[in-house]
Amino acid sequence: MATIHHRYATVRGRRLFYREAGPVDAPAIVLLHGFPTSSFMFRNLIPLLADRYHVIAPDHLGFGLSDAPSVDEFDYTFDALADLTRDLLAQIGVDRYALYVQDYGAPVGWRLALADPDAVTAIVSQNGNGYEAGFAEKFWTPIRAYWQARTPETEASMREALTLEVTKWQYLHGVPDESLVSPDTWEHDFALLSRPGNDLVQLQLFADYAGNLPLYPKLHAYLRDSRVPLLAVWGRNDEIFQAPGALAFAEDSPDAEICLLNGGHFLLESHLDAVAGIIRSFLERSLPER
Repeated sequence: MATIHHRYATVRGRRLFYREAGPVDAPAIVLLHGFPTSSFMFRNLIPLLADRYHVIAPDHLGFGLSDAPSVDEFDYTFDALADLTRDLLAQIGVDRYALYVQDYGAPVGWRLALADPDAVTAIVSQNGNGYEAGFAEKFWTPIRAYWQARTPETEASMREALTLEVTKWQYLHGVPDESLVSPDTWEHDFALLSRPGNDLVQLQLFADYAGNLPLYPKLHAYLRDSRVPLLAVWGRNDEIFQAPGALAFAEDSPDAEICLLNGGHFLLESHLDAVAGIIRSFLERSLPER
């Protein structure tokens, strides 16, 4: 069993938490989590990769065990989260790495890749969207309304996403056997979402998500020009980022490997061994030996 280190680093005056495992001289893979979770979502995947790879899994600011300054103290944007991640990696000496992106981790990862294309050796997108085709209309309609106008009515709809009921739904929808998903997941996430002031942090990021869509054409050009190896391993029953978002990667990355599994948004909770095996096989073909 791999030894996992639980570390903190001060980046731009903010304390960021990250998990680290594996040989430091091995090819690196950076795991970027989504909403509403943290690096906790990778707790079981890390040991399955760390025998061969240097694994780093940070908590975004405002999530997990990282600092969560109020919205009066910090301007929460995806640009800012990417800048913190970039500086964290530089601080710990990781300058070339594969990316695993899920949900919010995708817009953070896309910014890292666009800012320094040569740093990224491969991409694994696990329900990490990069195309309009990926948006499940029913889920995103109220969010788009919030982008258009931040009113008490649209905010009330967004606040539903911060409830225990919806947090649980994110883990269980699309999963054929719900007993495979530990309640620890949604209880853990909900406890952190419920910290005083964190609701305003999340509302700010909901609003800023609109700024990710204009990046998509740049992302697509990057995929075409760089030909970076890409794996989309996706829960095909995801009602947040639907399966066409995985298939769309083939438009700009013709050699992309696309695997649709019978799961939902948080695929690692129900299909851990399958996903880990697919990732290991992909990385072994895509990354140079250490």
